[in-house]
Amino acid sequence: MTGAALPDLETVRHWLSQVPDPEIPVISLTDLGIIREVEWQDDTLVVTVTPTYSGCPATSVINLDIEAALRAKGIQKLRLERQLSPPWTTDWITTEGREKLRAYGIAPPVDGTAADGRLAGRVARLAGTSNLVIACPRCGSAKTEKVSQFGSTPCKASYRCTDCLEPFDYFKCI
Repeated sequence: MTGAALPDLETVRHWLSQVPDPEIPVISLTDLGIIREVEWQDDTLVVTVTPTYSGCPATSVINLDIEAALRAKGIQKLRLERQLSPPWTTDWITTEGREKLRAYGIAPPVDGTAADGRLAGRVARLAGTSNLVIACPRCGSAKTEKVSQFGSTPCKASYRCTDCLEPFDYFKCI
């Protein structure tokens, strides 16, 4: 963007809202809540990203996708920064992102269960002994059962609805 006016941050955020998550392409990186900050430092665009967890295998692909999208819009000076604290939580998924997950057939995280700070509740969820009700994204039934703590990606668990008998993924609370 040499010699041209720098795009405003709202425009840049809009561009980033068009970048899909590589593991769940129905939601964008902004829907997922991992784009933490976008700012101009002189003539360099700085995008701060918080991965869903520090070992997320999609992190490098996400960074490449951000860079490619912004370079395609003419951004020449770009710096991506990784921010691990505070750690990402499923509470950061937007309302629109949750609806996109549900429409796609993935049960979104149950509100308020990610960052409750209560170790016992978190351990119970991880151990599979929680009484957390996961509604079926297809029929809405609360009669579901966990098939496996591990789904098609590390962020998801496998469930089955006992009413419509359809399998589905649940986006786990982190």
